[in-house]
Amino acid sequence: MKISLMKKLSLGFLIVVLASIIIASIISNYTIQRKFNNYLVDEHKTKVDNVVKIINNLYSKSSNLSIVDTDEIQRNAELQELYIEIKDINNNTIYSSGNSYLKHNTMMDNMMGSMMGNFSRMNIGEYSEEKYPLLSNNKSIGTITVGYYGTSYLSSASVAFISTLNHSFMLSAIAALILGLFISMVFSKQLSKPLVNITETANKMRDGNLEVRASTDTNTKEVAELSHSINYLAETLKNQEMLRKRLTSDMAHELRTPLTTLKTHVEAFIDGVWEPTPEKLEIFYDEIERITKMVDNLRDLSKLEQTNLNLNKSNFDISSELKKIINTFKPLYLEKNYELNCSIVPELKVMMDKDKFVQIINNLLSNSYKYLKPNGKVNVILKKENQNIIIQVIDNGIGIPEKDLPYIFERFYRTDLSRNKNTGGSGIGLTITKAFVDAHGGKITVKSSINIGTTFTIEFPNIITF
Repeated sequence: MKISLMKKLSLGFLIVVLASIIIASIISNYTIQRKFNNYLVDEHKTKVDNVVKIINNLYSKSSNLSIVDTDEIQRNAELQELYIEIKDINNNTIYSSGNSYLKHNTMMDNMMGSMMGNFSRMNIGEYSEEKYPLLSNNKSIGTITVGYYGTSYLSSASVAFISTLNHSFMLSAIAALILGLFISMVFSKQLSKPLVNITETANKMRDGNLEVRASTDTNTKEVAELSHSINYLAETLKNQEMLRKRLTSDMAHELRTPLTTLKTHVEAFIDGVWEPTPEKLEIFYDEIERITKMVDNLRDLSKLEQTNLNLNKSNFDISSELKKIINTFKPLYLEKNYELNCSIVPELKVMMDKDKFVQIINNLLSNSYKYLKPNGKVNVILKKENQNIIIQVIDNGIGIPEKDLPYIFERFYRTDLSRNKNTGGSGIGLTITKAFVDAHGGKITVKSSINIGTTFTIEFPNIITF
């Protein structure tokens, strides 16, 4: 059976409180017991010593032991609950306080024992006697016997103190449990309420509602971070769902055009409107080739996503290699009266995969070429920062809408502006570029403004060699 977090926290808190009370009570009881027992024994000894001193004072004033006034001795015996017997030097009894109070003590044993509980370890009800010398002018003239039950250690005030202490422990335990229950409910509710909210949000996300967000008002760091993570996950899933739908739409659009062309041509052949000439069949071939390229792009992208790229790193001059790539593209740019300029730090040796680097630059220069305006310009910059290589491809083309910037590295993503330009791109060039950059431990970023231009920046860390 599963228990809610609130119940678990409350129960755990109460168990801790209860265990703490029990441990504190045991330690306190044991410590107080030892101190209090010592206190009672000292008090009893003082009481007996005082009685013996009084008796010695009375008998030291009289030469005849038999005529001493024993009323004061009797009062002390009854008041202190002691049995007192006095014998002379010949062991003859000259005074006895009697044992009537002993019966009274015996009847009180059970009552006092119940009040004491397990607090005291004194032998309640056990009768003991102690003998003291009867002195006159520092000479022994007899013996004094003092008898008492264990309960004579306890006065009514002592019993009241012990009873009050036990009641205090009980009341403290009850109060602590009530307070612990209240505090545990408050704290557990504060912790479990945001978790319940996060759970409800996750369940709604599971049911397909990606617009929902967890709203938690908590100062607990871990819960707040969990809430932010859930919201980030919801936002990511929402974006991925948008990209998935757009990918489906884009792929349908890309496939519909060649298929429609093929269908209309076949219908024209069937109806006898067109004759199957080499020119018409060449159109068939071009459309089929277009579909084949799209399928190949899908396969290549799938390979990139399924496994880590295997890099064939080598030591080469990246400055020289970049100049070669730029020189290769210059004739293409000149045909459209575009400018392709560069600013390259010379003789930079790096350790990386040359083929992947060439494809990265080719993709970026091809991308810039497609979206340039008349009299367009592209500038390529290569510079060094510490052990890092920075490459920038800056153009003054049509730009990328701000809403599309977060998604341009997603597979098959094409902005509306690029689609209107009818470039014929597949939408995976930048995806592959980012994959190659990431494989080298680098990062690629983009900044763009409509009708102003776009800047791609690549940073490769710690690849410079000497």
